[in-house]
Amino acid sequence: MIGELYADALAGESAEIEYVDGTRVTLEAARWFEPIDGDEELLSRCASPTLDIGSGPGRLTAALTRRGVTSLGIDITPRAVALTRRAGGFALLRDVFDDIPGSGRWATALLADGNIGIGGNPETLLRRVRQLIRPGGTVLAEVAPPGTRSRVDRVRLRRGQLAGEWFAWATVSASDLPRVARAGGFDGADHWNADGRWLARLY
Repeated sequence: MIGELYADALAGESAEIEYVDGTRVTLEAARWFEPIDGDEELLSRCASPTLDIGSGPGRLTAALTRRGVTSLGIDITPRAVALTRRAGGFALLRDVFDDIPGSGRWATALLADGNIGIGGNPETLLRRVRQLIRPGGTVLAEVAPPGTRSRVDRVRLRRGQLAGEWFAWATVSASDLPRVARAGGFDGADHWNADGRWLARLY
């Protein structure tokens, strides 16, 4: 059901993110289709080839392709993959823990739009990404502002009476990034603010 509700949201249906305490916030899937302020700060730092993890409808994957940067988007939802291809990017239906083409040879891995939270365990995710990128490669991620509490939430997608399965999603504060980076197998990390977004580089 999570995949169906996410796919419907990408098709323009309304959806909410529901937390275990009952809090609900709107899933603003439409914002992922068009360039977002701060995207240039990520795109300009992507070296070829770039792996866009959790690429959604593919705005970043397609933008990189237009720039001549070899890139591949991966997403767990067929509709997202189809949208990326329609936008002009290359994409595969893959979980980041599946077999990924070019494993160990990617120059850059993108974890935009908070995707460092995938799976609810950033250290485990980063250790996996460390396997995918080449020696000297970098991860570009979007994190929460300094001073924010890093946490793991149990959430699900909901539309009216329809609700998906609960899953874990992590929030990583920029303040905690050096610790998380080291636990994920990276030597260091830095972060900066761009158009109100907190972006990070792990190396």
